[in-house]
Amino acid sequence: MTRVKGGIITHKRHKKILNAAKGFRGPRKRLYSKAKEALMKQGVNAYIGRRHRKRELRKIWITRIQAACRANGINYSRFIEGLTKKAILLDRKILADLAVSEPAVFKKLVEESFNK
Repeated sequence: MTRVKGGIITHKRHKKILNAAKGFRGPRKRLYSKAKEALMKQGVNAYIGRRHRKRELRKIWITRIQAACRANGINYSRFIEGLTKKAILLDRKILADLAVSEPAVFKKLVEESFNK
């Protein structure tokens, strides 16, 4: 039986990695081993970034709600406490959107949460 060399398979695997590394600079684009390392690092950073984005968006929503609350004469924690006690189930994303796009509706929410 003749010997089968794995050159074709190896070439395909290397080509796949190098094509994925397009846009990288220097040896991270040209050399297989450096490109593979760079892609693994990129994958880790992308995974971390997807979690960071959620944190950052929540911070932005809270900041927007807080600014709208201050404009209506109440602080953020009292507003959220009032909504919780009144069992008004709106998440921070929706509240931030209301604060920016529908100030009149947000003002009614503030009044509703503030009234005992």
